[in-house]
Amino acid sequence: METKVLTAPGLNGSGPLHWQTLWEQTIPGTQRITMPDWDAPVCAEWVAAIEQAVAAAGSQVVIAAHSLGCIALVHWAQQTKLPITGALLVAPADAERQGFPAEARGFSPIPMLPLSFKSIIVASTNDEYCTIERAGHFAGKWNSRFVNAGAKGHINATSGLKDWPEGQKLLKELVQNWPTL
Repeated sequence: METKVLTAPGLNGSGPLHWQTLWEQTIPGTQRITMPDWDAPVCAEWVAAIEQAVAAAGSQVVIAAHSLGCIALVHWAQQTKLPITGALLVAPADAERQGFPAEARGFSPIPMLPLSFKSIIVASTNDEYCTIERAGHFAGKWNSRFVNAGAKGHINATSGLKDWPEGQKLLKELVQNWPTL
């Protein structure tokens, strides 16, 4: 069975130059999890959207989450009975930090239990939404491999990563039957 890749963008979704959008266009079978409201997210609604997408995709799924999508995925992981192969958690947003957007509701407290699937956290030394130390703390609690990407901002379109080949190499570690690009 071929592994499918689902993307889980963060607050406001991922625009046309974001690596997630580019992966959806270039990696065969990659699909975006559509959240009910990208601009005023409610955690329970995002968790339900992840549940629905995983149920439709089957157990051979790797989720490539970004920012608030990472936090929604961790909430989902604590509630679901559905298995997945793994998750690439990129630039997790710290929903417990001072100044977290008020329009995003229900994302804190952030679950701090080990994930039941293989996971890799990628963080930046100059991410305005989560310190590298906090991301390392998440990795320890979630039993995730931790990757320090260096100074890459929020690891998004503004970071100028294009289709982010380094991220694709990390994704390949999690995906069985990797497609030839």
